[in-house]
Amino acid sequence: MKYIEQAHGEPEGCLFCELAAKGDDEAALILYRGPQAFLLMNAFPYNPGHLMVAPFRHVGDPQQLSDEELLDCSHLLQRSLGALTGEMAPDGFNMGMNLGRVAGAGVPGHLHWHVVPRWNGDTNFMPVVGDTRVLPESLEATYRKLRPRLHAADGA
Repeated sequence: MKYIEQAHGEPEGCLFCELAAKGDDEAALILYRGPQAFLLMNAFPYNPGHLMVAPFRHVGDPQQLSDEELLDCSHLLQRSLGALTGEMAPDGFNMGMNLGRVAGAGVPGHLHWHVVPRWNGDTNFMPVVGDTRVLPESLEATYRKLRPRLHAADGA
């Protein structure tokens, strides 16, 4: 219900800019900050471990990304795959972005990539019958598992 209530109407401000500026990475579900981009958990995940990568700069067109921003986003995509594979052992991934509201972008003004871990048999009847997704793990538990693994390569 929280997602449905927030989804009505045009949001004020930018969710990604606000989360990056929040100052409390755990509350914002930010797992890792690179020099040009950050990695965060989706607060309304399709599956446990659903992550997103976004540049810090508010930009809605991939053609407007600098080489540094694009490279940092790519590094964070790689890092997210490594952490999810090491911690959650998915059988595969869905990765991509939605450009424009008509393509499904919930925040069309700020680019972001989705990284969704998938497991054999990870669908159930709830999305079909009840239009609800059931997650076997809380966001907080997934955050506590993934954050240390993402920072391990930095020695932090």
